[in-house]
Amino acid sequence: MNLDIHDAVVMSVVLAALGGLASIWLGIRRIRTGRKVTYYRLRRKQVAGGWWTLAFAPVLAGLAFLIGRFAEPIAYTYFPPSPTPSPTQTVSLTPTISLTPTISEIPSITPTPAISDTPTVTPTPFMPDVIAIQFSSTVTPNPAAIFSPIQFSRTISNFLPVDPQTVFQNPIVRIFAIFSYDGMNDGAQWTALWYRDGDLVYYETEPWQGGTGGYAYSAWNPPAEEWLPGTYQVIMFVGMEWKVLGEFRVTGDPPTPTFTPSPSVSPTRTRTLFPSSTPRPTDTRWPTQTPAE
Repeated sequence: MNLDIHDAVVMSVVLAALGGLASIWLGIRRIRTGRKVTYYRLRRKQVAGGWWTLAFAPVLAGLAFLIGRFAEPIAYTYFPPSPTPSPTQTVSLTPTISLTPTISEIPSITPTPAISDTPTVTPTPFMPDVIAIQFSSTVTPNPAAIFSPIQFSRTISNFLPVDPQTVFQNPIVRIFAIFSYDGMNDGAQWTALWYRDGDLVYYETEPWQGGTGGYAYSAWNPPAEEWLPGTYQVIMFVGMEWKVLGEFRVTGDPPTPTFTPSPSVSPTRTRTLFPSSTPRPTDTRWPTQTPAE
C-alpha cells in the first residue's frame, strides 16, 4: 500500500476528528457515571475527569483543522514531491497513429531510375560514381581519421572562421566550410561535395597534402547570382568513407546578373573551346603499304 503525503494528512485529520468525538462521548459518560458514586471525593474526581475529557475534544478539533490547513504545505517544503509519471504520458500511447506510414509506402510503387545523373543527398551520404572515377590517389586512407563539425563563414583568419553562421543573407560572394582534422595521411584522396536542396552544385577532390592534424577548409566562390536561396549541405569524404556533414541556409534573392556585351569571337577563338588535337594512343599512325613488286 503506497501512502503519500496527501493521504497521510487526510488520515490524520480523520483520526483527530474521531478522537474529538470519542473525547466528547467518554467525557459525558464519565460525568454521568461520577454522579452516581456515593462518596463525595470519588464522585468529584470522576466528574472532574469527565470535564477534562470534554475539554480535550476542542483541542483535537483544532488539531484536525491545523493539520488539514497547514500540514501538507509544510511537509512539501521539507519533502518536495518527486516527479511521477503524469497522466499526460498516457497520451504518448497515441503513436498508434503512426500506423499511417503504411499509406506513405504507396509512393514507393512509382518507378524511380536506378541510376541518377544528378546525385542527391540521402540519410547515408555516398560518393557519386562520376566523382569516384576521378580519384588519382593510390594511398590507402587512415580509417581512424576524424573531422570536427563544419563551421561556415564568409571570411577566415588563420584557417579559423570569422563570425561563423548557419544562415546567410544574400548577396553572398563566397562561403568557407572550415573544420579541424586528425589522423590524416598525406596522399589519401579527399573530397568535398556541396549540395543545394539535394542537387550537387560544386565539388573538389584531390590527394590530401595537409599533414596529420590541423585546420582546413573547402570554399565555393561562384558568381553572386548562383547563390540561390535554399538549404546547402557540405559533405567531407576521405576515400569512399564520409567523415562529416554540415548544413547552412541561404535566404533572400541573389543579385540579378548584369548583361555586358562580349567581344565577337573569332573562328580561331572558338577552337580553343574544344580539346587539343594531340594524338591519343588509339590515333597512332599505321604504316603505309608499299606496292608489291
